[in-house]
Amino acid sequence: MPVTYLLTHMTWPEVEEALKTVKIAIIPLGAHEQHGPHMAESCDSVLAEEMGKRLTEALHPLALMTPVINMGVSPHHLHFPGTISLEPATLIAILRDMVSSLRNYGIRNFLVLNSHGGNQSTLGVAAGILSTELDVRFMYAKTTASAKDVMDRLIDSRLYGHSCEREVSEALYLAPWLVRQDKLASGDISEGDWRKLRPGNPIQGFYYYEEMTRNGCIGNAPAGSPEIGEEIVETAVSRLAAAARELIEP
Repeated sequence: MPVTYLLTHMTWPEVEEALKTVKIAIIPLGAHEQHGPHMAESCDSVLAEEMGKRLTEALHPLALMTPVINMGVSPHHLHFPGTISLEPATLIAILRDMVSSLRNYGIRNFLVLNSHGGNQSTLGVAAGILSTELDVRFMYAKTTASAKDVMDRLIDSRLYGHSCEREVSEALYLAPWLVRQDKLASGDISEGDWRKLRPGNPIQGFYYYEEMTRNGCIGNAPAGSPEIGEEIVETAVSRLAAAARELIEP
């Protein structure tokens, strides 16, 4: 396997040597929340970490990957048992401490690789606060959002994005143990005002996930496959690596 700078696997002398070439720290960020009847609640964190490994490898020797942040901002899932949610301020505080620590070693570029949509608005706020406060370049990206054209081609569901065929496919490719294949279910969708509050509408707002789906998932999970997951993941990794290189290389 090619050399990859994964901080959790390294000794301090190995980190010291790596810092001679490292220009960016990849911070995988997930969540611990319900994913319907067929995916483990650690799903987002595991997918962020596995994607992070591939991105760090693609950027070697310019990138180092930090430990994964395995909880996120998930209040909309709290009525399903097992979900643990951070306050936005808590997440920003964790990120501040991580970035501040790594800044001591000369790293000035930071990319949060986020696999949970509920974290995105907090990351937007964090980017403004931490970039100016710590004099670093703080960036963030959704793990596979750059492969949206692949998703549009391979996914038929009009409503997808959580424990659906897209996420199941990514898991079957990256971490198949996350998926209970004997329990795969399509979303049990309820109608309501949530449809009027989703992105793309004139007005957007908060709603609990059980207002939208009785079983905690959307889309058509049984249609997922490792082949779909591979095309989505590998396309996204390639595009993210190219975009990161444009920002960090002279």
